[in-house]
Amino acid sequence: MDGLAVEILLVEDSDTDLELTLRALKKANVANRIEVARDGQEALDFLFRGGAGRAIDNPRLVLLDLKLPKVDGLDVLRAIKENPKTRTIPVVILTSSSEQKDIVESYNLGVNSYIVKPVEFDGFMAAVTELGLYWMLLNRPPPSVA
Repeated sequence: MDGLAVEILLVEDSDTDLELTLRALKKANVANRIEVARDGQEALDFLFRGGAGRAIDNPRLVLLDLKLPKVDGLDVLRAIKENPKTRTIPVVILTSSSEQKDIVESYNLGVNSYIVKPVEFDGFMAAVTELGLYWMLLNRPPPSVA
C-alpha cells in the first residue's frame, strides 16, 4: 500500500465491466485510489487481511458484483456487514442480476444500494458516474469504527 487511502474497492470479475466502471469513475473524477478485486476471496483478503489489528483503512465505498468466482458476492456482503470494523462501509451491489431473490437477500444483509447494470454502454457509464458522485461526494459516512 502506498500511503494513499483506498477510496473504492471494486469487486468485479468481468473484464469488460471492470474497464467500463474504471473509465466512468476516472472520467467523473470521484476517486483517486481504486483497489480492484477480481473475485470474492480477493475482496475478503483485502478487507480483512491482518485480522483485527490490520494497518489499512477501510475503503469509503465497496462496489460489489454478485456472481463472483471463489466466494459469491452475497457471502462477501454478509462478511462485511457482520463485522463491526467494516459494517459501516457503504456497499453498492452493481450486478447484471435482476432476480428478486438476489435483491431481497442483498437488502436483508444490509446492502446500501442495489443497481442492475444497464446493458448499453452510455447507460452503464451514466449509472456508474452518478453512483460515484453520490457515494463519494454527496454522502456523509458515519465516523470510522475504532
